[in-house]
Amino acid sequence: MNTAQNIKETVVAYWDVRAEDFAAQRREELVSNKAERWKREILPYIPKDRKHTRILDVGTGAGFFPLLLAEEGYEDVTGIDLTPAMIERAEQLAEGLDPRPVFCVMDAEQPVFPSETFDVILTRNLTWTLPHPDRAYREWYRLLRKGGVLLNFDADYGEEEKPGVELPREHAHMQIAPELTRKHGEIMAALPNTYLKRPGVDIEYLKNAGFAGVTVDFQLSDRIYQEIDKFYNPARMFALRAKK
Repeated sequence: MNTAQNIKETVVAYWDVRAEDFAAQRREELVSNKAERWKREILPYIPKDRKHTRILDVGTGAGFFPLLLAEEGYEDVTGIDLTPAMIERAEQLAEGLDPRPVFCVMDAEQPVFPSETFDVILTRNLTWTLPHPDRAYREWYRLLRKGGVLLNFDADYGEEEKPGVELPREHAHMQIAPELTRKHGEIMAALPNTYLKRPGVDIEYLKNAGFAGVTVDFQLSDRIYQEIDKFYNPARMFALRAKK
């Protein structure tokens, strides 16, 4: 995996295999106590106008954030992901919803929307997978309207997970086949964020992109993952917030 394109193709192939199980877990998470906790993390930072607020979820996976926001009545929510199988699962999970989010296959580093399209951009566990996170932040800045907000929930996965945490048997990390575990390791080794101290480097990228009011919250995991259950993330997550 010597080029960015090769990395992206490998990432897509990895998540294509995991799409079905990943979507099943997101379906369960939507009706778990985690859903309300995530809403408490998101809703205070986005406009209350549910009809006209335009929201983009980058690296949407199976559409967890757009589905949460649709439940709250937000009418203009779009989710993008580089993996077609993930977008298919997101569309399936959205069946029957009104309002219904829009999902499409798109590269997070090269989104094709016009400038100043969105009021809010969300992302969860995406930026660690990007070959050029600095480029992505510049593009997201371009997509936001003046006063728009970026909410990035991620972790320093290069530091990996808490040592000594015993995960439940039904946890997704316990179900990954050895071949996929090996592939995940190869992906990690090829990504720049694996070797950079985060979120310090993210804050630098955000400021260089033009964002202001950049803040970081290191207590996100304490609020979301209060139990070690099938949804638990053993890596310490942080919440980055930035305004245009």
